[in-house]
Amino acid sequence: MTVVILKPDKNKVRQRRHARVRGKISGTAERPRLSVYRSNKNIYAQLIDDVKGVTLASASTKDSEVSGKTKTEQAASVGELIAKHAAAAKITNVVFDRGGYLYHGRVEALANAARENGLKF
Repeated sequence: MTVVILKPDKNKVRQRRHARVRGKISGTAERPRLSVYRSNKNIYAQLIDDVKGVTLASASTKDSEVSGKTKTEQAASVGELIAKHAAAAKITNVVFDRGGYLYHGRVEALANAARENGLKF
């Protein structure tokens, strides 16, 4: 008899981690949640007011303003763009929601670019 050990699905582990974090953080109109979603090809960022359940601003690598050769450079460009959209909506303070991803690579590049362009978190 052989014993098969199944590895947990990475995305399910991430979703559980994200749900655990979401139980602790929430966005308001004064301090919305900066939510990050990372797919294999693209990265998306949204400013969300969880009280009303509305998205205040969004940016992604699918936007025409985003530039960069590598995915990390594109993520930094998305961070700049979401900061510009936030400034247009008169938002300076946000709660960062990394979406269950490690704070490394593309997620870190997006966060640092958003900070450099005026968002505080």
